[in-house]
Amino acid sequence: MPAPTTPLPGALAGLAPLLDHYGYLAVALLVLLDNCGVPVPGQTVLVLASVYAGTGHLDFAAVLLIAGTAATLGNMLGYLIGHTGGRAFVHRWGRYVLLTPARMERADGFFARQGGKVVTVARFVDGLRQYNGIIAGTTEMPWRRFAVFNLLGAVLWTAVWGTFGYVAGANIGSVYRTAIRYQLWFAIGLGLLAAAFLVRQVLRYRRRTREGADAGSADHPDAGSADHPEDGSADG
Repeated sequence: MPAPTTPLPGALAGLAPLLDHYGYLAVALLVLLDNCGVPVPGQTVLVLASVYAGTGHLDFAAVLLIAGTAATLGNMLGYLIGHTGGRAFVHRWGRYVLLTPARMERADGFFARQGGKVVTVARFVDGLRQYNGIIAGTTEMPWRRFAVFNLLGAVLWTAVWGTFGYVAGANIGSVYRTAIRYQLWFAIGLGLLAAAFLVRQVLRYRRRTREGADAGSADHPDAGSADHPEDGSADG
């Protein structure tokens, strides 16, 4: 398969020979591994394959279908890994990485409430993309719920990055340099949003805890009156 005549920038150039030799197979394998916990350039190869499609060297619909399927299956494999071995790993080794039973319980509660959002958005964040399926399985997120949001996340991720590469096409060099220039600001913005979300969750947790304590106090009024009756019957 001939490569596009436009010089490819950065990491895209390094992956070009792999895509030249293996085509769709390279897309399927790297995207699948990238989504089940193996740190390989799955997102980069998706962008590159879409660039190839934009210059007429691959079929764009096939790239999207293969990448979306591989992303879905990769995250499902990660979920199975977490579901079958994650709890045992946490119980045996969790204390060495500060993952105490109390923290694991909080993680379970968080995924019970917000797991769908995490699984959907995680693919757009390096690190979370690789391990969110394993985390979902370890926290025992219901399989059917995980499968729905996993598919949604795979479709969105594939569509966004696939469209980016396809539209860039022959202009990938300038687009890539612009993306690199602004990626720091994007990372800062994403970090601020994540911090705001975390603060919101902490405040909500504290409010619920305080309300629960107040409700408990109302249900169990001071029993002092029983110990010290005021009717004077004990004086006689």
